[in-house]
Amino acid sequence: MSTPQPDARRELVTKLVEENGYVAKIIVELVYEPDDHTGWGPYLSAADALKLDEVRQALRRGDIAGAARHGEVFELTKVA
Repeated sequence: MSTPQPDARRELVTKLVEENGYVAKIIVELVYEPDDHTGWGPYLSAADALKLDEVRQALRRGDIAGAARHGEVFELTKVA
């Protein structure tokens, strides 16, 4: 993936990662290239994509503290 253009628009968004009865709320940055006509945008930086993967793997292992280094972690409870 190429380096974002200096005039690229960036937006902070919240992504939810659900795994094994937990949900992690992770803040990532979406990048919108000004002249992108490929239909592939917006995109995450490689670092943010790896962060989401790391959180998912931590939740799969049951490593709540590891996932919580990147954002908030919630336990899902069925109510009905």
